[in-house]
Amino acid sequence: MIKWIISDMDGTLLDSDYKLPPDFDEIMQRLKEHNIKFSPASGRQNYALIDQFSKYKKDMCFISENGGLVTTDKEVLTYDKLPEDIIPALLKKLDALKMGYPVICTKEKAYVVSHDADFCQEMKQYYTHYEFVEDFSHISEPIIKIAVCDIHGQDVQKNSYPSVAEFADRLSIVISSKIWMDIMNPETSKGRAIKKLQEKWGISPDECMAFGDYYNDIQMMQVVGETYAMGNAVPEIKKLAKHVTLTNDEHGVTHTIRQYLDSLDK
Repeated sequence: MIKWIISDMDGTLLDSDYKLPPDFDEIMQRLKEHNIKFSPASGRQNYALIDQFSKYKKDMCFISENGGLVTTDKEVLTYDKLPEDIIPALLKKLDALKMGYPVICTKEKAYVVSHDADFCQEMKQYYTHYEFVEDFSHISEPIIKIAVCDIHGQDVQKNSYPSVAEFADRLSIVISSKIWMDIMNPETSKGRAIKKLQEKWGISPDECMAFGDYYNDIQMMQVVGETYAMGNAVPEIKKLAKHVTLTNDEHGVTHTIRQYLDSLDK
């Protein structure tokens, strides 16, 4: 029996207008009746997830920053940080980017330099607690993640990734969408965060169900038994997942969960 369901957010649980499925409240109530946990697992900021699921925050565990920060409503369970010795050289490379806009992520807030209107509009969808700074050199908190947004070039893998590729053997660098790239501790991933919680809660991979659509969901798919790629997922995720469901705009996540819950209620 499934005891824990984990879902990516953008391109997966949320539709193209960044909205939850219309039947999400009903599904959450039914999951609670069956004592099944639900967790979002996203590259989004922790506070952004808590705001999105404010009515459920007492019952949820939030996997944010692509696994770099895991919290409940009451406490921080785990968090990773970038190796401090590599940050100056990394920031120097990011400062020279022509197409990408960096976002420095800590436990408490995100820091941004650029006031570019298109970038800010995009950034605010994923980061609700942020601060504009003159530069990144005076950030004193541990850095969990550095995100890079290629809002104008629309191809972060082509335009920004080559500038930081030299760090790939010392850091985890994942492409989380066509315009977003995340730079993290080499051990950070959604999969690692999920594995830690499985051990903490005594839940096996076969008792977990996960939904994803993009490259930053690969490690998640590797530690969960029942895996679903969205109909709109990239080919690599469809190949890796055990099943393929409907697209995010067809609300494939709640459609699949409903089918599973119906099978339990027969």
